[in-house]
Amino acid sequence: MTNNKLFLFLITLFLSQSIFTQEIDEKLEKKKVLAPAKAAFFSAVLPGLGQAYNKKYWKIPIVYAALGTGIYFHNQNNDSYKRYRGAYKRRLAGFSDDEFWGSGVTPNISNDGLIRAQKQLKRNKEMSILVTIGLYALNIIDANVDAHLMQYNIDDNLSLAPVYNFNEINSTSDLSLSLKLKL
Repeated sequence: MTNNKLFLFLITLFLSQSIFTQEIDEKLEKKKVLAPAKAAFFSAVLPGLGQAYNKKYWKIPIVYAALGTGIYFHNQNNDSYKRYRGAYKRRLAGFSDDEFWGSGVTPNISNDGLIRAQKQLKRNKEMSILVTIGLYALNIIDANVDAHLMQYNIDDNLSLAPVYNFNEINSTSDLSLSLKLKL
């Protein structure tokens, strides 16, 4: 008889434990905690994918606009650099028919001016590469931080709000901030 009671007790304990763990699993599934490393990896593989993983779809066009702007300026500076370099090479070869020689529409640019323009455009081209890489890194950091911040519990039990009180003794009003924390 005691074996039956022990067996019944163990089965009851086992069933209650499985029901309890099932409730915990359901609560965790409802919360859907995002992995920040996963969001950062997704953004590193394809810019904007980490933002999509975090369900911040409105940030994706901003990411592509920022990266596209950096690439656009790099291409513009590179094309202008090639134009000035080609003109300078033609002048060194003895030709005077380049677009910067002074055909009436454009002023005559000296050889020193072509060299300065090449240096400036090369510097701008390199700077636009650095800015684009920085924006790419910012995309990854944004996805990671956003996934971290989504895990914080922000509800009505925690609030910071301005409070306006009328002081009846002095007949003055007081404005303050109130931090409310309900446990």
